[in-house]
Amino acid sequence: MVNYWKSKVLPKIKKVFENPKKAAAAEACKAFDEAKEQYSKEFEDKRTELQPKVIDVYEASSTEIKTLVKEPNDSALKKHSAAVQKFLDELAKIEFPGSKPVREAALKIGPPYLPGPMFFLLEKVSTFIVTEEKKEEAAAPPAEDAPEKNEEETSGQEVKEKEIVVEQEKKEETTPEPSSTEKVIAPDVEPKKDENAPPASAAETLKPCE
Repeated sequence: MVNYWKSKVLPKIKKVFENPKKAAAAEACKAFDEAKEQYSKEFEDKRTELQPKVIDVYEASSTEIKTLVKEPNDSALKKHSAAVQKFLDELAKIEFPGSKPVREAALKIGPPYLPGPMFFLLEKVSTFIVTEEKKEEAAAPPAEDAPEKNEEETSGQEVKEKEIVVEQEKKEETTPEPSSTEKVIAPDVEPKKDENAPPASAAETLKPCE
């Protein structure tokens, strides 16, 4: 009897007292699982009303929470438990289905001890985020169009420049040169003779023959 007590009963008692959080977590997870169907129904009924509120809470959250919402895992839940608790507080404020009992249990034992309920809430939150991101992607123009547009603008500028050069060349070719009548030619002007000047002497007019 003593051996059975030491080998079977005593270890179980020690285990409970050494980590009472596990026992409390088991009870909280069990209660949440029993009400999970009700939370899902309530979530679908309030979906339209909850969407803008959840998106506001998500956008105001830290990068770690945003990553956890998209990719929930145990290690991140343990590593960022303080941020997760804050996120639960915000979900409870907007009356997100199932967030209040999970928040209360997390305050007592910590979010890492409640992976099942936490992942349920994160999954429901992520449905809003995925929908919102798809809307933004649909509204935004494709990134590949930008380079093509730049190429079109560049080619258009080059064509315009070429047209300007061609027009200038045509103007130069069609510009008429001044006609012969328009050219100003200086006439050969002979020196005007002075009528009052005395006639030149014969000696001046006749040069000696050499």
